[in-house]
Parts: sequence; structure tokens; C-alpha cells
Amino acid sequence: MIDLIPGGIQHSNLFLHMPLFDEIYYEGMKKDGKVRMFKAVREEQPCRMLFLNVIRKDEDVIWDALEDMIKRSVNQAGAAVRGVYTFDLFTVDIHKELKTFNLNEMSATMINHARQLKPGESRLVKYSSLYGLLQKMVHEDWGKIALKTSVEVFKDKPSYLDLLVKQLIANFDFNHDPCILLLNDHSQNPLFDANDGMQKERLRILMDAQIPKAIDFPPEVYIQDRNAVRELLSGSVI
Repeated sequence: MIDLIPGGIQHSNLFLHMPLFDEIYYEGMKKDGKVRMFKAVREEQPCRMLFLNVIRKDEDVIWDALEDMIKRSVNQAGAAVRGVYTFDLFTVDIHKELKTFNLNEMSATMINHARQLKPGESRLVKYSSLYGLLQKMVHEDWGKIALKTSVEVFKDKPSYLDLLVKQLIANFDFNHDPCILLLNDHSQNPLFDANDGMQKERLRILMDAQIPKAIDFPPEVYIQDRNAVRELLSGSVI
């Protein structure tokens, strides 16, 4: 694993409102194929982090369109390099990039990074608001880059936002280390609604039922969208 901080991961929207860490490492996806795991270190204290990217169902056509452009860019880059690679997309500002994304620029960025990697090596790739991990698996006389994305399309009504938070908590192993759970909402019309009484009550019940009071480090559970970042246990807005 490589430390992602030198590559600028703390400037991504995943970490922008998080504490400043000394080290950040990517540990892969949980079994559901949606929740991503990171390990961060601050003043020698480890912290586990689980992130879930989400977009509401009535906006998923926007994500589909951007994902298609990213795929085309990655495929174009793969045809210009030698070896088998994976590119794990961490996050991207979906609505911004739909207007500004340049397929050829992204492809050139990927090619530049790919050609500097040896088998087994990886590095953080940044293009505009897009951040992801590029890894070279093996060297071949031909090239291919496999794209991995993970955006959960939420099909229920916003009042049932607690179901997404529950998905995050279900992937959390309660232990003795601090943990941050982040629901990263990419929707133009955010799912969180402070005026939705049903949503508020369901979230409160979920937190009371799912977060043990006796553990040393209760997880910090955040909902982030275009309006704000909120910590659910404390109710604070960042």
C-alpha cells in the first residue's frame, strides 16, 4: 500500500472536511462492492474510514453519462500502454465533470502515470475533481486498464435515507480504533432534508439502535452533500 497524502488525496471531496492526517492508505472495497475502506494515521493513532458514494435514482442518468465518458477515456489510455492495470475510481464531482470533462486530457493523464509504473506498483491519479488509484498488475506487450467504480443509486424516497447509513454501519467492525463513516451524496438535489420529520426520526432511531454506547470510540458518522457536512451522532454541521 502507498501513502496517498503526497498525491493530494486530502484535497478530494472525500477528505476535504476530515481531520488532517499524517498518512492515508486505501484498503479496498467491502464485500458489498460499494463501500470503500481506508486507513489513516494521525499522531500515531490509526483511524478506519468507510466511504459510500451515492446518487438519487432520478439523477442516475447523469452518473451513467459521466461513467461512460470515463470508461472511454480509460479504454483509450489502455490501448496506448503496455501491461494490465486496474484503475479504482474513488470520487469525482459528477455534475461539474459532466460539463467540463475532457476525454483526451484524462486519457493523457492516465497514460503518463501508467508508463511510470512497474508491476505491483500503484499511484494516486488526479484529473480535475477525479481521484483514483492506478495499479499495474503485470507487464504485457499489449495494454488494458480495468475501471472500477462504486456509486450506489438510491431508489427509495429520501425519507428512508437511514437505509444508506445502515449499509455503512453494517460494514463497520466495532473495535478499539477510531472510525469515520462517510455517506458522500453526489445528488444535485441532496437526499438529506432537515425539514423531513420522518427522515430525521428514522435516522435518530437508527443511531440509537446501531451504535453501542459502551465502545471506546463510537464512529463519527457523516452525511456530505453539496449543501453541508453533518455529523449524525452530535448533530453538528461542519
